[in-house]
Amino acid sequence: MHTTDNWTTTPITADLLRGALDLERTEHGLLPHRLPARARAQNTDAQLAMAESQPSGVRLAFRTRATAVELDVLRTKRVYVGAPPRPDGVYELLVDGRPAGRAESTGGNTLTVDMVTGTTEHRPGTPATLAFTGLPGHEKDVEIWLPHNETTELVALRTDAPAEPVPDRGRRVWLHHGSSISHGSDAAGPTGIWPAHAARLAGVELVNLGLGGSAVLDPFTARAMRDTPADLISVKLGINLVNLDLMRLRAFAPAVHGFLDTVREGHPTTPLLVVSPILCPMHEDTPGPAAPDLADGRLRFVAMGDPAERASGKLTLNVIREELARIVAQRTAEDPHLHHLDGRALYGEADAAELPLPDQLHPDAATHRLIGERFAALAFTADGPFGTPDA
Repeated sequence: MHTTDNWTTTPITADLLRGALDLERTEHGLLPHRLPARARAQNTDAQLAMAESQPSGVRLAFRTRATAVELDVLRTKRVYVGAPPRPDGVYELLVDGRPAGRAESTGGNTLTVDMVTGTTEHRPGTPATLAFTGLPGHEKDVEIWLPHNETTELVALRTDAPAEPVPDRGRRVWLHHGSSISHGSDAAGPTGIWPAHAARLAGVELVNLGLGGSAVLDPFTARAMRDTPADLISVKLGINLVNLDLMRLRAFAPAVHGFLDTVREGHPTTPLLVVSPILCPMHEDTPGPAAPDLADGRLRFVAMGDPAERASGKLTLNVIREELARIVAQRTAEDPHLHHLDGRALYGEADAAELPLPDQLHPDAATHRLIGERFAALAFTADGPFGTPDA
């Protein structure tokens, strides 16, 4: 805990947080959520409940002259039975947009997950204090990006000079929805997930609805996007529908149309980019479900479907890419602000040869950076679907 009396404690309120759609008051403090309460009330899936409570893209943002910052947090760390220990979640501090510190929490709650049986065990823990020191003493914008992969309750914020919310800089807000790849999967830290990297390159404010295992065209997610203010919107669809073996081709196209219709109810002319899956060799032409393989103590995933099942309507990534391209082409006749991007332009066959997916499903840190750079170059340039502020 803090060791001097020269601290200012600033209440953590919504105006200090970016990237969260809701805040829940808990016994210890505030829990940021990436889905609103109404959506959470309609969800019965434990995976989604865990994913949306992990603050991917969520950050504290304040303006201060402080040279030292302390943040008390209560994390929930995941442990997977039979798999190697996961790295601790990382908190990254930026000063005026530049990296200025990293910290990892200790203690906290533990959530043990058995991927074979689907059972979980929760063990409570105690809060910890993160300290960032040696910051420049001038007036500056400070951001603390919360771990993308650990549920984090915010207990207290202290600084050695007063802090206030960062004023609106007029930057465009980019609202993105996708799977665990957009959530952050195996990125090295919260600013290293590909949407955060792309947002930084493009100079936009990110609201990340990348939800691990949960980009499945849920109507309540579409309504959350409909009701969230945004200047730019993207939806990256496909991999979870295959690896969960969730629906057949007959249901897929109407579900995509319904999802886009709902988003358009709140954003009728906002640039809307539909992104198909990046390359995932095991599911290109083989349906799901995907299953974990822990045979040698390393977590990998394998496709359990049969390519012959495509004839009965089972989905593969190539089937989904074709359908998404067709759906967008059909809709653009009445929706000129709708766009399509083939995900293989972000990560394709040549990339898989150089940077293979370590667990057959998720990109590593270097690949997140590559995808972010390519997305920024394809989407945010003057002639891209998101243009530039002057376009």
